Amino acid sequence: MSPVDLDMASIHISLAAEEIARISGIPVTNSLLTTWLVMAFIIVLSVSVYSRLSMVPGYLQIFAELLVGGINKLFEEILHEKNKIYFPYLATLFIFIIFQNWSGLLPGVGTIGFTYEEESMTTTTFIPLLRSGTADLNTTLALALLTIGYIQFAGLKALGATYLKKFFNFSNPIYTFVGVLELISEISRIISFAFRLFGNIFAGEVLLTVIAFLIPVIAPIPFLGLELFVGFIQALVFSMLSAVFFSLATERAEH
Repeated sequence: MSPVDLDMASIHISLAAEEIARISGIPVTNSLLTTWLVMAFIIVLSVSVYSRLSMVPGYLQIFAELLVGGINKLFEEILHEKNKIYFPYLATLFIFIIFQNWSGLLPGVGTIGFTYEEESMTTTTFIPLLRSGTADLNTTLALALLTIGYIQFAGLKALGATYLKKFFNFSNPIYTFVGVLELISEISRIISFAFRLFGNIFAGEVLLTVIAFLIPVIAPIPFLGLELFVGFIQALVFSMLSAVFFSLATERAEH
């Protein structure tokens, strides 16, 4: 395999993340590699901000305070006094998703990779070295499962066994039917979370790839601005819906 640029190879779009290496028999995909790099960047950024905290903030501290303070105020309007409990998770979720979304807009992501010759030696397949983590359904599904699982745990912790009555109440047929609907609703939230985020980010990357292949240099610029906005909105929607579901799951019914 040899490094190539997209302009030197035919356009390549794959719904699934491609395997680029194996570590002790465990496959490493291009989306997983990008996720590791994003995690490393967030850790380095966090440590840098924390180590430079001062009464007279620098530009990096101002940026961090505006980001954390802004999303804290936003979630506080939804969760109120419960915000101090769930804010660390929601803020981490927002920051992780937004950097994952924007990672797909960096030069070289999705366009620089390797060519792989098939056994027939008649066709070659292009494998990108990097791919946005949220353009991989495995990542978005994992985020959805983790979030919905935490919401169920939060509901049980806040309301105890009473929380389970929302799903399993056999006192009369109507409550039983409503419980079934609630179970279906919780499952549908997982599907909605996973496919909404994956679909929007993957579609954006496909659009940019096609535009860059057909009309390089100038034409992709407006679409890059659009995808920056879409990446922010998708991170905000995912985290805000999570906050709403946390609020609903931990709210004690009056009747």
